[in-house]
Amino acid sequence: MRVVATAGHVDHGKSTLIRRLTGMETDRWAEERRRGLTLDLGFAWTELADGCSVAFVDVPGHERFVPNMLAGVGPVPAVLFVVAADEGWMPQSDEHLDALHALGVSDGLLVITRSDLADPRPALEQARRRLRGTSLAEIPSVLVSGRTGAGFDELAAALDAMLHRLPPADADADVRLWIDRAFVIRGAGTVVTGTLQGGAVRVGDQLAITPSGLDAPVRALHALGTAEESISAPARVAVNLRGVDLDQVRRGHALITPGRWLTTDVLDVRLHPAGGVPRELVLHIGSAAVPARVRPLGTDTARLTLQEALPLRIGDRALLRDPGGHQVRGGITVLDVRPPPLRRRGAARLRAEVLSGMDGTPDWADELRRRGIVRADELAAMGATPSTAGPWLVSAQHRAELAARLREVFAEHRRAHPLHEGMPSGAAARALDLPDRALLAGIAAEARLHLAAGRLSDGTTALPDRVARAVEAIRSGLREHPFRAPTAEELAELGIGDRELAAAERTGALLRLGPGLALLPDAERTALPRLAELAEPFTLSEAKRALDTTRRVAVPLLEMLARRGRTRRLPDGTHRLVR
Repeated sequence: MRVVATAGHVDHGKSTLIRRLTGMETDRWAEERRRGLTLDLGFAWTELADGCSVAFVDVPGHERFVPNMLAGVGPVPAVLFVVAADEGWMPQSDEHLDALHALGVSDGLLVITRSDLADPRPALEQARRRLRGTSLAEIPSVLVSGRTGAGFDELAAALDAMLHRLPPADADADVRLWIDRAFVIRGAGTVVTGTLQGGAVRVGDQLAITPSGLDAPVRALHALGTAEESISAPARVAVNLRGVDLDQVRRGHALITPGRWLTTDVLDVRLHPAGGVPRELVLHIGSAAVPARVRPLGTDTARLTLQEALPLRIGDRALLRDPGGHQVRGGITVLDVRPPPLRRRGAARLRAEVLSGMDGTPDWADELRRRGIVRADELAAMGATPSTAGPWLVSAQHRAELAARLREVFAEHRRAHPLHEGMPSGAAARALDLPDRALLAGIAAEARLHLAAGRLSDGTTALPDRVARAVEAIRSGLREHPFRAPTAEELAELGIGDRELAAAERTGALLRLGPGLALLPDAERTALPRLAELAEPFTLSEAKRALDTTRRVAVPLLEMLARRGRTRRLPDGTHRLVR
């Protein structure tokens, strides 16, 4: 199926054209049929001679209903641009052309209607002049009469040829179905319709409504009046939603694939054409129309702040309209849907320089380079799907900068806390402002630091000079009497506490048996031969004498030897070596 919209001035025969092609009435309201004037979107479809199905979105041509017209053409890739032979180019012809050009619509047919009422050639030449320089400049033309049917065979052939020139839709794309109608069918519930531009929708799918974020399970599907289990783009589709009330969904909302889109109310864009625009406009994209505040950045770039968040991606085309002046002010290309804040003096100028190198083509490597660090799924939601596995991606340059900063932070921590066992990983992650502590491991490796047990270290074991001198004094005394550990008073005289002893143990200078209690690192190897000379089993008192020490040292030493499997404590409190 292909989808085509109409465009053109009021009462130029758009609805008559669709009626002749399809045999269907697009004016749905009694008021429309009574007045012979299209007020809202109409829909019809037909099958061409070669079996190609085409659905039409018939739009109103009156200036009062331009927002309705824009909701219809927004998601549609091709247009039948209608000009009446007896009236020629008219004011709404201009505004409809401006809108289509702003949206970048380049496929379509120029249809001169009412060719039985006047010579169509002047109207055709006039329309050709007006189309010159726009995205529709090269579209073919057809002359028809809705009253007599003249030219409709040629129109059908030209329409068929145009449909086959349209590029194929991406059937694997994430769904973003802009809703243009919402209504209730008794016994079925809420139904929404729209033009499916990409992806596929299946019965049972779990979609979401944006901007509300409500779950929208798909209960049933229809296309061209027929129930379907699955519908692939491009297509006009009606979706019956389960558990959604009519007051929870309306035109301008969208059905999206959950977790695959970013909704944003701040975006940076390129303006087409370049130049000044009013600060307050309305952004039209898909079927949505959202008030926007415009902040110019460069000559052709601006930041838009939207009144309502929309699901947008890099490269999206939209238009800006001044509703008060009844004027399309131009088109936009979305450059960034997660732009940085502009807080500092000169930030707007610098941002304009960055945007000048962006063309709206999603490129994950460029996005990563600009952002430094970003989630892979966020890049994909921007439209720039990475080819590298996530969850987090860090650019090479930013990784190097973070590694350099981490070395500085670690050095500062070492100077401030020389006795600490490295630096806590949480403190390091906070100092680098990392969004996820899991990123620290890769940055630590880049910085040639070790990360283990939640702490960073650089592999060095140096003690401050004062502590090193005191530890050497302790070691000197233990060399003569290996099991006469210095008392608390002796440690205090040396200016050594348990933190210093722990630091000395980490350097391999001492062995801590407990708080405030340290021996030489080879205490085990020294103790075992002495204990081996005792008759077994031996008592604690016998061990004290053999080691020439006190109970304060002997008890924790024997406990350490038992933990290491070198001795075994018997039920009666005596000890035996494990041989």
